[in-house]
Amino acid sequence: MVCWVAERALAACNVDRVIIATDSQEIVNAAEEHGISAVLTDPGHMSGTDRIAEVAKQLPECEIVVNVQGDEPLISPETISRAVDAMLENKCGAGIVTSWEPIESVAELQNPDLVKVVINDDNRALYFSRSPIPYPRDAVRKYGSIESALEVEPALIKQFRKHTGLYVYRKDVLLAFTSWPQSQLERIEALEQLRALEHGVVIEVIKASSASTGVDTSEDLERVRALAAEGKFQVPTLSY
Repeated sequence: MVCWVAERALAACNVDRVIIATDSQEIVNAAEEHGISAVLTDPGHMSGTDRIAEVAKQLPECEIVVNVQGDEPLISPETISRAVDAMLENKCGAGIVTSWEPIESVAELQNPDLVKVVINDDNRALYFSRSPIPYPRDAVRKYGSIESALEVEPALIKQFRKHTGLYVYRKDVLLAFTSWPQSQLERIEALEQLRALEHGVVIEVIKASSASTGVDTSEDLERVRALAAEGKFQVPTLSY
């Protein structure tokens, strides 16, 4: 799965180099068998972001670092390219660019493994949560629950956005971020991007070019395997 993710990153039109950062020799061996660069990192890192930062420190010529999480095997290369372009253009002074996808069902909305994001009219992230946000208070009062509200007014689902596991960092922001201690909101939600928001980092959130499926559970893995077997998510040749 990690090699599949790396191949999709390699297909992005504006990514110069792809490196798998891992603390597993098994993953390094698998990457080398597929001709993909891999770096063995400190096993004591608390997060993937810390692991990425260790590698970034060894790349003095690098100014922008893209973190594609290894549990996003269906992420579109075009989404990666668009996120990098957004950072290069940097219209809103972002230190981080990430992406969102529409939420398509009540099950997704209620799943705490699917992180939700609220953004403003300038595509800046206001908050990330494992809970359904923004909370549709009036609709819930009217119908008794979110589930009932969506059943009667299915268009309400369009107000929710799912966050995907892609981050584009300015290198200086990445290194500063990993030097900060965990924040209170980060600990409560178990979402490290909240640490960046609490330190005033602007996070721009772009719409993903197509849907993806993160792998957080064994059920997710089986679903992704089935989709891959159907041939729907082969790495495309981009004309972007």
